[in-house]
Amino acid sequence: MNITLLDTATLAGTSLEPFQTLGNFTSYSLTSPAQVLAHSAGADVLITNKVVLNRETLAKLPELKLICVAATGTNNVDLVAAKEFGIAVTNVAGYSTPSVVQHTFALITNLLGNTHRYIADCQQGLWQQSEMFCRLDYRFNDIGGKTLAIIGYGSLGKAVADVARAFGANVIISERKNQVTREGRTEFYQAIKTADVISVHCPLTDESRDLIGAAELAMMKPNAILINTARGGIVNEADLANALSNNQIAGAGFDVLSKEPAAKDNPLAAYRGDNLILTPHIAWASEESIIRLVKQVSLNISAFSQGESLNRLV
Repeated sequence: MNITLLDTATLAGTSLEPFQTLGNFTSYSLTSPAQVLAHSAGADVLITNKVVLNRETLAKLPELKLICVAATGTNNVDLVAAKEFGIAVTNVAGYSTPSVVQHTFALITNLLGNTHRYIADCQQGLWQQSEMFCRLDYRFNDIGGKTLAIIGYGSLGKAVADVARAFGANVIISERKNQVTREGRTEFYQAIKTADVISVHCPLTDESRDLIGAAELAMMKPNAILINTARGGIVNEADLANALSNNQIAGAGFDVLSKEPAAKDNPLAAYRGDNLILTPHIAWASEESIIRLVKQVSLNISAFSQGESLNRLV
């Protein structure tokens, strides 16, 4: 069985031995659109994290039997075409939950405590100039007692809610926008009006695109912080940059943008205020998380080779 990994660089140097034991293994650090066909030729199994496999490409790979997406989201693979061509597709889920939850709270605690600003002050020698033993230039707030709204209550949203409750926060679960409010949920607009912290964990769909824009930001508390470790495009980036620059909300922590890598003219990438913390889509990528990812992909391949179905989408 010929197995090809198209974007090894996305696995951050993690051992690929689990793949090497399954067949004739080839890997490429990165694969550009122009290189996809050449790199994929002859493969029975393709592993891709973000390399796009569209209908045109799949039609030219007659030997391909299985596509393993090394991620949960599969928007980079044409699933309809894969089914038509008889190509199985698998993904992985749950591997990054601890990593994403940890990063979510790193963003929350930094913003509530203004930790990033205090660190910058120390690096600039301001503590050494202080007339007392500490500096109290910026607000430092507890998570305990705050109302934290979860948008997207899947496995990640539930895990974030558990940790928030351990901090002593009052957790509310947002209903989908403009939907009948189910038991145990809070109507969407009420949730964003009430929350001190809003944490986004829903997928990007037609329904969730621009879910939060200028109108929604205007409804939030002035002390609210908005966290997005889900997908870019759920929050309108220009509207958020404007809200932050006008101190309409207290802050935002984002790990995702609508186009990645970040474009130089992206409103959040270009924003320089200290009430935004922007990280380069790293929430999923703890060392332990990537090890779990590689293991799960290898199990998907092994199951397929034995005629079994594991994490099959097609």
